[in-house]
Amino acid sequence: MIIHIEEVGSTNDWLLERAAGLEDGQWLRVDRQSAGRGRQQRPWQGSPGNLAASCLVRLQPGEDRAAELGFVAALALHESVASVVDGSRLRLKWPNDLLLDGAKLSGILLERTGAEVVIGFGVNLATAPEVTGRRTASLGGIVAPDIFCEMLAASFAKWRCLWRENGFALIRSRWLALAHPPGTALQVTTGAIVTNGRFAGLAEDGALMLQLPDNSMQVVHAGDVWEG
Repeated sequence: MIIHIEEVGSTNDWLLERAAGLEDGQWLRVDRQSAGRGRQQRPWQGSPGNLAASCLVRLQPGEDRAAELGFVAALALHESVASVVDGSRLRLKWPNDLLLDGAKLSGILLERTGAEVVIGFGVNLATAPEVTGRRTASLGGIVAPDIFCEMLAASFAKWRCLWRENGFALIRSRWLALAHPPGTALQVTTGAIVTNGRFAGLAEDGALMLQLPDNSMQVVHAGDVWEG
């Protein structure tokens, strides 16, 4: 069951505040968020017809590394969007974006309290917001938020089960097949530090592997990534 509310401050906050009384796997979808946010507490404003939704995960046996859920969520998101547009137009970008024709279509935000994790999804189903310095895209309203959320919830449940039963190696392999190809020029910003290199895959824990101009390898656990 997906709870639907017209407006909340943040879907992630709403679920975390009520987590004790909710079942594992509970979803919340809203029409509007008054205090939505992305990574690093950046404000995120949705638009009518776009998706703002979150899922509550109460970590189960075999789900020890919660950060891996971001990749599980990304695969579910890619699969759901690929069911309504040509999948060749989509690309996953580390750590949490889905691109359509090279422009940002969606983002994912994980937040954890104890054994409870909430995963927030913002998807430009109808319109693309203007973001300084970044190209954005939308699906142009070809799928309604309620229908898309049901598809996403089913896909996430499937990939979560595969992750729990098979481990991260399967998830990592599939994510890499859908991401920017090896050798893609990347710029990584961590605080005030900007590093240029080329995509060299994922470490076993999901960290970004960046090949530097001197051919040395840098492991990136957090940062903003730009192609080109």
